[in-house]
Amino acid sequence: MTAEPAGGDEPAPLANRFVVQRHRATRLHYDLRLEMNGVLVSWAVPKGPTLDPGVKRMAVHVEDHPLEYFDFEGVIPKREYGGGDVIVWDWGTWAPAGSDDPGAAVKNGELHFDLVGEKLRGRFALVRRGSGASSGGKEQWLLIHKRDEHAVDGWDPEQHRSSVKSGRTNDDVAAEPRAQWTRNTLTVARWAQYEAWPAPTGGELASLDAMRKEGFWELGGREIRVTNLDKVLCPARDGTAVTKRELVKYYATVAPLMLPYLAGRAVNLHRYPSGVGKPGFWHKARPDHAPDFVKPWHYADAEPDETQIYSVIDNPAALAWMANFGAIELNPWTSRVDAPHEPTWALIDVDPGESSTFDDVITLARLYRTALDHLRVKGIPKVTGKRGIQIWVPVAAGYTFDDTRAWVEEISRAIGAAVPDLVSWAWTKRDRDGKARLDYTQNVINKTLVAPFSVRPAAGAPVSVPIEWDELEDPELTPDRWTIRDVLERLLEQDDPLRSLVGLQQQLPEISSTKS
Repeated sequence: MTAEPAGGDEPAPLANRFVVQRHRATRLHYDLRLEMNGVLVSWAVPKGPTLDPGVKRMAVHVEDHPLEYFDFEGVIPKREYGGGDVIVWDWGTWAPAGSDDPGAAVKNGELHFDLVGEKLRGRFALVRRGSGASSGGKEQWLLIHKRDEHAVDGWDPEQHRSSVKSGRTNDDVAAEPRAQWTRNTLTVARWAQYEAWPAPTGGELASLDAMRKEGFWELGGREIRVTNLDKVLCPARDGTAVTKRELVKYYATVAPLMLPYLAGRAVNLHRYPSGVGKPGFWHKARPDHAPDFVKPWHYADAEPDETQIYSVIDNPAALAWMANFGAIELNPWTSRVDAPHEPTWALIDVDPGESSTFDDVITLARLYRTALDHLRVKGIPKVTGKRGIQIWVPVAAGYTFDDTRAWVEEISRAIGAAVPDLVSWAWTKRDRDGKARLDYTQNVINKTLVAPFSVRPAAGAPVSVPIEWDELEDPELTPDRWTIRDVLERLLEQDDPLRSLVGLQQQLPEISSTKS
């Protein structure tokens, strides 16, 4: 056996790198990626780029990729989007030609640029065709090499199949993959800012995928007993049903973003161990068989007939263990265990009635936004994953639940008075005439709302997701818009807007003078 070629040196980490990856997925294609504005702007080129100026290649504009994908060479699992083997076919540097703003050039549909790679060199152009829509709904472009000193008539990329990184071919990589990339792996780099709780590695996720129905799974150095992994927990919304394996994997992956809302707090669980097709139940007590990494907290003020010991979920393994325990939904206390009578959040719950439309909910949320802006108070809305919207408002240490309840009631009463046709203050749903309730009563110790990024017990496993205020204007917004299968894609593109408010020491101003 001959030694593998050493391959070329990796380009210096400049802001103008390019890579072309030869990708055997459903069909063979080449992915051209240009580093631009902190991402890899990408086109799929079915027949591959060429140095032949007489040939125009179709190129489909696809989603941007994170910079960490630049030198990926390995296998994407078959069940994932783009599943197949990938090699680094070429890399180097690029520079725009005739434009100081390549991002604007892409937006306008024509980018000219120079490549300095190991295989590709010279002046290229990407030109969007017509309206830009391809049969698959993505923009269709043409990739052209200009006639210059680097042009080569008849040049065929398929005659140059080996990797510039390793010297290996796609066949070599498929036979002996040294790396794996999944959609969940993409989140690892995107969420590097949450260093307190590292995301699972690609190897850890692959281990869970490969496990049979049960076994011991190692996550972050902790061993988790997982069982009945193929049990259906949520019926399909479209496509396939959601299994326990998928729920465990989701909670392990989203842990870096979810744990800031759980750590240091007692958590009430909404369990569906037999799946959401059968009645679930609330579970507050820490299970006696819980592992050591699921920390206990004794609620000293509990009455004898109340829960004494609660679970505190402060690491990814504990979150994944709870998913295996059938805890589809997690509701954290708004106070921390070191100060259980001092809430850290004031909670506004827009709870729609039977006759309420989502437009009604949006109207009420906008009124809260106006009121909070007027008061110069920061808060962020969150779709619930069911029908409503909640608004989480951080508060300074020292407030009591009586304080936050009274404050939320006062602002809510003012909003309810502005749109009386939409709101009822009746306690029970049957007495509300189908109207919404602005539920300030959630601001009580051990009365909780669903955590950000928690799954809800419904078809498709929808997720409760914090949103920007401007997203209330999005005509495609629905309260259950995101599920565990697509919320991670959203989080690749934008940060959690609520995260910056965690721990904010915010005073709540008087409202009485603002009712007019």
